[in-house]
Amino acid sequence: MEKQNVTIYDVAHQAGVSMATVSRVVNGNPNVRPKTREKVMKVIKELNYHPNVIARGLASKRTRYIGVLLPDITNPYYSSLALGIDDIANMYEYNIILANADPEHDAAGVESLIMKQVDGIIFIGNSISQEARQKIFAAGRPCVFTDLVDPEATMPTINIDVEDAYYQVTKDFLAKGKKRIALVGSDQGFKVSQSRQLQGYEKALTEAGHAVNEDLLIAAKSPSYDSGYALYETFSEIEADAAIATDDTIAIGLLNALLDNGVKIPEEVEIMASDNSSIVNMSRPELSSIAPPIYDIGAVAMRALTKLMENETLDTDLKLPYQIIKGGTTS
Repeated sequence: MEKQNVTIYDVAHQAGVSMATVSRVVNGNPNVRPKTREKVMKVIKELNYHPNVIARGLASKRTRYIGVLLPDITNPYYSSLALGIDDIANMYEYNIILANADPEHDAAGVESLIMKQVDGIIFIGNSISQEARQKIFAAGRPCVFTDLVDPEATMPTINIDVEDAYYQVTKDFLAKGKKRIALVGSDQGFKVSQSRQLQGYEKALTEAGHAVNEDLLIAAKSPSYDSGYALYETFSEIEADAAIATDDTIAIGLLNALLDNGVKIPEEVEIMASDNSSIVNMSRPELSSIAPPIYDIGAVAMRALTKLMENETLDTDLKLPYQIIKGGTTS
């Protein structure tokens, strides 16, 4: 079909869903099953459907470029999230410019995007420097966060209920009699009091009458396989019997280090990953994991940004549903 002849009805008919469902997918509504969203997006691509809002040309002085700051495009979590962003950006005829969201370079990344006159920014990462945040605010660019929550509560965040996820996992470990549960993160601020991972972990421990043991809060040098593998010595010294890793690549690195040193998984140590990215299925045993809808987070973030650019009001903390997937690293 020609693009100008394709309607929302055509998409709904071919996808076998209602027009309301197509509308919810296009508008980034989180109340759509991931499989349904994937099916509708596939038809949208096949038919080259674009919402009517594009044809109306609602803004006259736009570059049609969106800046996306992310820590590491090679990380499967971030690449899946970026795919969701890109699919919705293409639907609304925006182009993507990537920049570095590493905490040491995020301000320079923001500055670069602003100089390129991007219409809006999506910031992906666990932390943002105050300098980077101030640059975004001063430039007046609409901005959406994923992963982190804006401490000033002025910029929307799209994610799962991270605190609840870590609370549930920690609570489950405690119910199985685990006494020394390690929280394993990267060096991107997971130890600070604002960390929702730490808040959920601490809540479960407190409810069970345990204090947080600082020795069980382990920071890898970076969110990478090698950094996870290098944690073996530290991990063995603290004698942990369970671990929750904030990054899948760290989780696999730690898993392989433990296995290579004769540790029985999950009999002696249980491990829970956090992203359920594509690499989780590659580990043996397969990692158990918190499972956020990664693609949907990216897609909803991009749709939220288009709404901000139309001066619509959004909730500052939009939570999508998550699951906990049991693999071979937990009993």
